[in-house]
Amino acid sequence: MKHLVRGGLFFAVIAVSAGFAQQLESAAPNAELEKVLSRMDVLAANFRSAKADFAWDQYQRVVDTVETQKGKIYFRRAGKEIQMAAEIHEYNGKAEPKYVLFADDKVSVCQSNVINEYPVGKNKEEFESFLVLGFGGSGQAMLKAFDVSYQGQEKIGGEQTAKLNLVPKSEKVRSNFPHITLWINDRGISVQQQLFSGQGDYRLAKYSNIEINDKIPDSVFKLKTNGKTQIQPH
Repeated sequence: MKHLVRGGLFFAVIAVSAGFAQQLESAAPNAELEKVLSRMDVLAANFRSAKADFAWDQYQRVVDTVETQKGKIYFRRAGKEIQMAAEIHEYNGKAEPKYVLFADDKVSVCQSNVINEYPVGKNKEEFESFLVLGFGGSGQAMLKAFDVSYQGQEKIGGEQTAKLNLVPKSEKVRSNFPHITLWINDRGISVQQQLFSGQGDYRLAKYSNIEINDKIPDSVFKLKTNGKTQIQPH
């Protein structure tokens, strides 16, 4: 799981400090949180698909550098499964095509005619809970996996959002991902996510041009292969 997050998929997080604990003490009343969760529940009840442009900034504290990937991301509900596809077009300002697919209980990363496959196995439920944060996941489902607190209002990309803090309930997950911040807009969608690691690293994901329940071609969720493609299971 940690390897996948560092690889740019998703999903990262920081240690809870004394200063952060003070922020929790000043969190807004539960009534405000309930409003946000209700908006997410309404969206989830009718969710079929989503697509958006993204910019992912991965910060590594040890070398004090930020790596940026840009592209387009897609989600869809396929039966009881949530599938995700990410078309990465740019890496640190240079064209560097990469395709990431989560479907059929595995993550596939395709680049330069090589496909690396990573089965999620018994971590599927955990992985999906991170995958759909703010993109079709319900507020009630989020409460089952995280301790959630309301952190107030903040403008992101010109629109008002509710800022939420999430701490994983699972000790195993929390050891790798102690804390996540989401910014949820009035539609119940996460327009920004910041995922921190206990080592001080983080990934800041910004989403724009978000479209919900538009038809997405099946081809988006299929690996693009040819006679030269090599598949490398892990």
